[in-house]
Parts: sequence; structure tokens; C-alpha cells
Amino acid sequence: MHDFDAIAAAYIDAFNATDAPRRRDLVATVFAADVSYVDPMAAVTGRDGVDAFIGAAHGQFPGWAFRLSGPVDGHHDQARFAWSLGPDGADAPVLGFDVVNLDADGRITAVHGFIDKAPAA
Repeated sequence: MHDFDAIAAAYIDAFNATDAPRRRDLVATVFAADVSYVDPMAAVTGRDGVDAFIGAAHGQFPGWAFRLSGPVDGHHDQARFAWSLGPDGADAPVLGFDVVNLDADGRITAVHGFIDKAPAA
């Protein structure tokens, strides 16, 4: 059985890593080598794709942080969790949720992301 709370927390830690070498290490720990990631903003594959996507998010939203926004729900080899993105001390302008698939070791093999709220372009 997977520790879904720990997996979601590690996922958020990877998304919050601004130091590129540290982020690559976290991505290698959290995600399977052949991971697929799809949300309304991107569709990438592999750890390098996920790492580049996270780096781009930091470029678009400098100084903002991702946070879990409620309980993690999981069963079998999948989990879902809500998250927020925003500056410290303010209401988060970006809200979403992700559904992740896991391998037997608990690494994320697929992310299906959804955006519930985002600033106007």
C-alpha cells in the first residue's frame, strides 16, 4: 500500500524547488523515468520534461509557492489531491487538482492536471 500523503507532499516539494539541481533530484525521486504530465498548460513526458515545466512555472510565477489544499484521496495505484499556487500571506490566485498514477515503488507514472481557477491572461 502506498503512503498517498507522503507522495503528494513530495510532489509539492518538487514543484516548490527553485534550485535547479535540487529540483532535478526531487523529480528523479518522485517521478518515474517515463512519466507523462498533462494539464491545460502543458503536455510533457519524461523527468526532463517535468523538470522544465516546473522551472517554467517558477519563471511565470516568481516567488509563489504550491500548497496542498485539503486531504489526499488515494486507492490502488492512483491518488488525487487539490493544490493552490500563490504568494505567501495572500489568497491563492491559482487553484487546481491533480490525479496521479503510481508504479509499484510509489513513483508517479502519470499526472492528469486540472485548473479550477487562474488569473486572466
